[in-house]
Amino acid sequence: MEYKDEDFKVIVADSSHEKYVDIILATITDSAKKRGSGIASRTHEYLATKMRERKAIIALYGEEEEFAGFCYIESWGNKEYVANSGLIVVEKFRKHHLALRIKQTAFTLSRLRWPNAKLFGLTSQTAVMRINTKLGYVPVAFSELTQDDAYWAGCGTPEHPCCVNCDVLARSNRKYCVCTAMLFDPKEHVGEPLPVQLPDDVVKMAQDAAAHNLR
Repeated sequence: MEYKDEDFKVIVADSSHEKYVDIILATITDSAKKRGSGIASRTHEYLATKMRERKAIIALYGEEEEFAGFCYIESWGNKEYVANSGLIVVEKFRKHHLALRIKQTAFTLSRLRWPNAKLFGLTSQTAVMRINTKLGYVPVAFSELTQDDAYWAGCGTPEHPCCVNCDVLARSNRKYCVCTAMLFDPKEHVGEPLPVQLPDDVVKMAQDAAAHNLR
């Protein structure tokens, strides 16, 4: 079956999309197993909360709105750092630039909602590194990322692993791992246009949150 690019929509998720959480979690887990790589685990309630808080991006296909892709946003270190995490695209919908569209939307929402925050990510996927580079991220040492223990807890420990590679992270005292660390510093990109335009109501929501310094 051929899928048409124009039949995909990439939007900021809300509470109406909670019905997709289980398939999102299953897709993330299945993808990690096939790649043989690690990924921080998240609960149903965690992703549902992200949707309710308008901190998630979802891609849907066709009139039946079949789940196609996802990403969520987290803020750390008193909102000084923001991560776009959990990027996933359903295998049959790949090669339609969905990962790029999802990341562009998450990036734009993050820049509007936390305009002064540094955006960062950990990834072992070459495709994600390429997308991050297009957005202005650069590879950095782990020491330049947030030191918020709550963030690193998502990787787990050797005794209670959330990622299959967390033993590497523990042995290096969080200095390196299998993933590559990447960082976008807004101070290095003043005045640059955002990659996509979001609906007016989403822009207002994000700017209101920024004005009130909300997490």
